[in-house]
Amino acid sequence: MRRYLALWAEMLRISWRRDPVATAAMFGVCAVTIAAAAGIALSLRTVIDASAHRALGTAVAAACVAAVCYAVSVAFHQTIWDLLPLLSDTVNLELRPRIQGWIAGIEGLDHLERTDFLDRLEGARDNGWQISVSLWHMVMAVRSGLQLAVTLVILGTVSPWLLFLLPIAALPLWFDHRGKQAVVDTEMATAEVFRLQRHLFHLGTQADSGKDIRVAGAGEEIARRQAAAWDEAVHLRYRARMRAAGWKFGGWAVFACGFVGALALVAYQAAHGRSTPGDVVMAVTVASGLRQTVQQAVGRTASTLATRTAIESYFWLREYAAAEAARTVGRTPAPARLDRGITFEHVSYRYPGTDRLALDDVSVHLPAGTVVAIVGEYGSGKTTLVKLLAKFHRPDEGRIVVDDTDLADLDTADWRSHVSAAFQDFGRLRTTFAEGVGLGDLPYLADRERITRAVREADATTLVERLPHGMDTRLGRDLGGVDLSEGQWQRVALARAVMRDGPLLFVLDEPTASLDAPSEHAIFQRQMERARQLAERTGAITVIVSHRFSTVAGADLILVLDQGRLVESGTHAHLGALDGGRYAALYGIQAAAYRA
Repeated sequence: MRRYLALWAEMLRISWRRDPVATAAMFGVCAVTIAAAAGIALSLRTVIDASAHRALGTAVAAACVAAVCYAVSVAFHQTIWDLLPLLSDTVNLELRPRIQGWIAGIEGLDHLERTDFLDRLEGARDNGWQISVSLWHMVMAVRSGLQLAVTLVILGTVSPWLLFLLPIAALPLWFDHRGKQAVVDTEMATAEVFRLQRHLFHLGTQADSGKDIRVAGAGEEIARRQAAAWDEAVHLRYRARMRAAGWKFGGWAVFACGFVGALALVAYQAAHGRSTPGDVVMAVTVASGLRQTVQQAVGRTASTLATRTAIESYFWLREYAAAEAARTVGRTPAPARLDRGITFEHVSYRYPGTDRLALDDVSVHLPAGTVVAIVGEYGSGKTTLVKLLAKFHRPDEGRIVVDDTDLADLDTADWRSHVSAAFQDFGRLRTTFAEGVGLGDLPYLADRERITRAVREADATTLVERLPHGMDTRLGRDLGGVDLSEGQWQRVALARAVMRDGPLLFVLDEPTASLDAPSEHAIFQRQMERARQLAERTGAITVIVSHRFSTVAGADLILVLDQGRLVESGTHAHLGALDGGRYAALYGIQAAAYRA
């Protein structure tokens, strides 16, 4: 609870800083509505008692006060619900960028790749408004609780025994809390299967997968699997909600019994002359509205509890980001030039949640100024090795040394500013073509000369000429732009990768997988020339990951990976001459397939 109170206090400070007038108005309106409710009850008692004593002036005045209080209560009640979304949006304007900053600021990729992390990550990322509105749900719950307390105090003036309605009225809150907790636990437990059904739903309804599904006739199977995942998630959540409903019913049943007993007590006192007519009318009126007051208190509390899943995800992300930042010990700036190169010393890495090593005791030296090719079958560890070089993951064992400095000791942001990369699973940035390329070197985002050169080096000039507005064409049909083919998107990603002039590490991870053979050959020829230029300029190492062996023959060093282990290394001529060698066998199989 302490964490929740601290979070709400922080959000209240944000609200006050960004919109003090609306924030003060919210609390002022809440206080006035509580006072108005009490004013209505007390005025009604005065009206009845004054009428009984034939004090007409007093009765009229009290009736006017009751009318004013009622009008204020109705008007201000609506004002509360007008202010609530406004203030929630105000807090979310600051909270959402903070959440996005935490996600983007984490050095590694575990939080974006592990399914158990993704569930919580999405809970925080997609529910920023829920987190923001939780503050005002809590304020409304406190308001309803105070109004309930004032109501019971008024009833206590009729008979102290009526104060026992307070603990009885609190029981539905406790019962409802028990039920809501069961729902929250179930939602967390079924988050993964719920995400699966959502993925299957999008898979079956989006355009990019629609062609494959229709040709394969897999629509019914995907619908069946989506329905099965939906049924599994909803069945468990339905049972949890039924248990919550049972707890809620139990709480209201106890309250109903107490309510009936209170009315019986008031009737008994009236029959024995121990209460005035005004007391009786006020008690009946207030007691009749007590159910609604309690229901509001329960409802506001329930609304607050309903945001727990999002808030717990927010806490997890905040703590995870802080823990990752604490693990980040690298402060050494990256060198301006590579002199010796990069060395892997007995490096092993296993993806969390798996038993198999993605890299297993890899030791190799990548000399400065060389072109290094990494080959192997799918799942052999090629992309994992590249991810470790980019500091997306940390080795579980061993270390990677850049010249004489452990890669872990280098400042990550500075090291990545000296890295250029075109990844196999490249990003499709829905922005203008020029920005999609310029983001490869942020200081030169608007430098058309630099962007034009990058487009030329990625052999994408023809693509730009075909776009309706050239480099200013917006990309992505879902945002009203132009849709690109897979190969065209890959050219954009490659152009983005060559924006930087002087990287120390240049990574090409299957950069032409979606291109035809002539285009691939032309691009690799151009990138090999660029690699030699970078080697002279900064001693840069160019790492090429490719499944096509014809593109790596010109590399200075070829690494052959198999099931995470480095089984061979050397030049194309050296590896091709090895009897029974892995590289020679794979190269022969591919060459025979191309000849056929």
